[in-house]
Amino acid sequence: MSNLINAIRGMNDLLPSETALWQSVEQTLRDTLSTFGYQEIRLPILEKTEVFERAIGKATDIVEKEMYTFLDRNNESLTLRPEGTASCVRAGIEHGLFYNQVQRLWYMGPHFRYERPQKGRYRQFYQCGAEAVGLEGPDIDAELILLSAKILDKLGLTPYVTLQLNSLGSSVARLTYRELLVNYFIQNQNQLDEDSQRRLMTNPLRILDSKNPDMQKLIANAPTLIDHLDLESAEHFGKLQTYLTSAELPYKINPYLVRGLDYYSRTVFEWVTTELGAQGTVCAGGRYDGLVEQLGGKRTPALGFAMGLERILLMVQQVAKKSMINKPDVYFITEGEDALKLAFKLADTVRNGMPKLRVILHCGGGSLKNQFKKADKSGAEVVLILGEQELKEKKISLKLLRKSMPQVSILQDDLIKYLYAREEFRDIC
Repeated sequence: MSNLINAIRGMNDLLPSETALWQSVEQTLRDTLSTFGYQEIRLPILEKTEVFERAIGKATDIVEKEMYTFLDRNNESLTLRPEGTASCVRAGIEHGLFYNQVQRLWYMGPHFRYERPQKGRYRQFYQCGAEAVGLEGPDIDAELILLSAKILDKLGLTPYVTLQLNSLGSSVARLTYRELLVNYFIQNQNQLDEDSQRRLMTNPLRILDSKNPDMQKLIANAPTLIDHLDLESAEHFGKLQTYLTSAELPYKINPYLVRGLDYYSRTVFEWVTTELGAQGTVCAGGRYDGLVEQLGGKRTPALGFAMGLERILLMVQQVAKKSMINKPDVYFITEGEDALKLAFKLADTVRNGMPKLRVILHCGGGSLKNQFKKADKSGAEVVLILGEQELKEKKISLKLLRKSMPQVSILQDDLIKYLYAREEFRDIC
């Protein structure tokens, strides 16, 4: 059809076959953040463009090339949020959340960047972020990193990710290091690719983050910031490492980890994986002690992280636990109109009595044989059968589809009690 309207490239629909897994992952995030004392904040999708220009830095790829920015009817420049930290800090300053207070906040929702769409990287993408504001010691750095580790563990992803750490030091230390780095790259300017040539005078630290294989030898020989830290930042980074070691959380020091945003200082970290090809970062964050002041507040220490949900979901789909799979636990089949009428009530009884169960009542008719096939195809563990005989005897038949066990017939009134009493059903229920 020539007049068919499709979704915008890189902005995807989430279909019913996908949303159950999304909801499961999102609930894990909510529950884990709550257990660490983080509270939800909901932020607008649109912000004044100045929020991101001041926070992220005009010389970054995001502001220069990737933001969705436009003039509204009042000729004011607005931008669809490309990341969440700047919005969260703006909101905290505006509503007085940071004045002489400690805040642990989290948010979740869509963000927007104009990039080349590829697997795990879209123009509308979803992130969950956590921000801790008002604390400056390495203990809160450790707690935030351990929070990210706990989320990944609850999603079953720990064996497939590695924690990388670095320190960017103070702004003064970075300025000194910047000069060393620029001088090094100028001496080797003929080896820089086009992107790195552009970044050389605007954001030279980002050259260290280049994924160009032809640049890796040059980058490996560059001076490292971790060798030029100020004393205070070095002590902060050292203590952070002792805390993580005490918590038995493995990590690797990556001296070339710089992050892509101007507001970071001191601790930066990423959780990376080899499961997703080029899109290897699933969670990233660090300190941004100057950002509150940059956006008009008083100088306030802060740090945070963001997780890309599309990448998390891709990993969960590949390696997640069985409980994450989108399938029913119980499939209810019936024979005849009277049985179907009663089945509506009985299915609801099961849902109310065992609220964690996912129960599907077969709709659309068909023989019991065909309904059995659909129950098996659905992936359900249990099939409940309400036929003419069961209807007469006020019973219901139950059969396990994934284990070898005879079909049983029980009184309808005893169904919940029976499920709770049997050990083979407890794992399912």
